[in-house]
Amino acid sequence: MNLATIDVGTNTALLLVARIGPDGTIEALDERAEITRLGRGIGGDGALGAEGIERTLAAMRAYAAIAARHGAEIAAVGTEALRRAPNAAAFLEPAAQILGKPIEVIDGAREAALTFRAVAAAFPDALTGALVVVDIGGGSTEIVIASGGEVTFKVSLALGSVRFTERFIRHDPPEPAETAALTRAIDAAIAAVPFPAGGAVTLVGVAGTVTSLAAMAESLASYDPLRVHGYRLSRAAITREIAQLEAATQAAREQIVGLDPRRADVILAGALILDRIAAAAGVAEVRASDRGIRWGLLHELAESRRVA
Repeated sequence: MNLATIDVGTNTALLLVARIGPDGTIEALDERAEITRLGRGIGGDGALGAEGIERTLAAMRAYAAIAARHGAEIAAVGTEALRRAPNAAAFLEPAAQILGKPIEVIDGAREAALTFRAVAAAFPDALTGALVVVDIGGGSTEIVIASGGEVTFKVSLALGSVRFTERFIRHDPPEPAETAALTRAIDAAIAAVPFPAGGAVTLVGVAGTVTSLAAMAESLASYDPLRVHGYRLSRAAITREIAQLEAATQAAREQIVGLDPRRADVILAGALILDRIAAAAGVAEVRASDRGIRWGLLHELAESRRVA
């Protein structure tokens, strides 16, 4: 049985095609990620722009063709940009025609649950103690807290790399007052999150901000999931990368080894979100995961097929 899961995010559209064995084993056959910026403008009225819609529809056409080549059944979900957009139908209706089935627009709680499911499958050793999972997206950030493998708290917050860049950054490079205001807004947004107090805490970071920072720390000229997935990104490394990003112009950020130039305009906001969450959680490092919502959805579907 081959399954294709698609995650249509505010900034990136991702595809996973995998074969599910009779014993439940999973073999990844293909993975793709396209930065389509569907949610450009999410910091304003939230409406989807024509260019973002067309870029994302183009990605859906490519993903549908890949799934067809593998004979894979498609399941697709959409997140914050599609939850918020007053004109979401302008994308969802043609996308359903392309994929042959509708995209499920999921709420923040389900988004957090799928992210946690992916992390639990990828890092079972992290389930024994206190675990914080953070998924930094373009439009929202999901935080899940677990103890001994049991979820004790989950939330979807309206802060993301695209949303906060659009809201706070006006200059190139950003002015200190802009990054200070952005940081204060992050701290305010996460102030009520009950991060575990005392003892060892594992913080796993999911999605493009975290994997980009890991790739930058390793100076990866081309993305290597085998080196990024599971990478332990120290707070000191995050601090160094933030300092570099704060001082750099957009053109200079586009030249940083390990950073996709298409993410260069929003990476600083994402890095600051990660840094402030790591500080609040009291951890010295972040464990990077490149297995997010699409992997959680795959595990969910695989299990449902086995039960059926």
